[in-house]
Amino acid sequence: MFYLDERVKAARLSIISNSLLVFVKLMAGIVTGSVSIISEAIHSSIDLVAALIAYFSVRESQKPPDEMHRYGHGKIENISGTIEGMLIFVAAIWIIYEAVSKLMHGGHITSLGWGLLVMGGSAAVNWVVSDKLFKVADTTDSVALRADALHLRTDVYTMLGVFAGLVLIQLTGQMWVDSIAAILVSMFIFKEAWHLSKEAVMPLLDVSLPPEEEAVIMNIINEHASNFVEFHKLRSRKAGSQRHIDLHLVVPPGTHVEDVNYLVNHIGEDIEARFPQTQVLMHVEPCDKGCDQCPEGEQCRN
Repeated sequence: MFYLDERVKAARLSIISNSLLVFVKLMAGIVTGSVSIISEAIHSSIDLVAALIAYFSVRESQKPPDEMHRYGHGKIENISGTIEGMLIFVAAIWIIYEAVSKLMHGGHITSLGWGLLVMGGSAAVNWVVSDKLFKVADTTDSVALRADALHLRTDVYTMLGVFAGLVLIQLTGQMWVDSIAAILVSMFIFKEAWHLSKEAVMPLLDVSLPPEEEAVIMNIINEHASNFVEFHKLRSRKAGSQRHIDLHLVVPPGTHVEDVNYLVNHIGEDIEARFPQTQVLMHVEPCDKGCDQCPEGEQCRN
């Protein structure tokens, strides 16, 4: 419940901040006539939708398994991230369309001071909120919150790009700089959408855990090597913040069932202590008396 409460609070913070930024940016864009500021308002509106999706997903993903979802609801977070990536692609295309249209037909920007103030203030707000989201996402291993944090952190850099474009307009008087800045913003957004979509989709395909995580898991299992012969068929996957691991564990023949149960529980607890929200399933089988690793040695093979 601690993880869930922290996730929900962070998602709510993102919803509030994005709602305020959409309103402020839209007003500033209308007042100044800046397509790059309006593009940022569009981007923030997409971030608001993403924050709402993240809020829903972090609540649903932690529900316990039920009759329809025997492995839990963790992949809801991955679906959330995939949807967010698609929304960002759409937003980037729309921004390019608006920028090219204004580049071709011209436009006029006024009240640059307001635009600069809004972009600078928005960047500061998004930096603070994204920093909070990153910390909660790292603590709870939340895919949805990490996606939301990536949105906002990328916004910081793109808004700084818009800020620089407005400064150049003020210095040079060249209106086309605004459209170029908006197009550059969209390029950053495309890059963000690609990385986010890749991170969200891979677990939906049951891709194995990263090699470094599997190495840690194997080391934890090997810490109990004196109590089993060997293990094989290690498989791993991830659903949201939940990890699923299964393997075959070979024990000396004649090992008492209570000893096997203790060993399995101990290994599982050690893995879960290192990787919270992990489900470990072990298939235990007796040694066929033909291996060299059996701790019983010749006595086992006789």
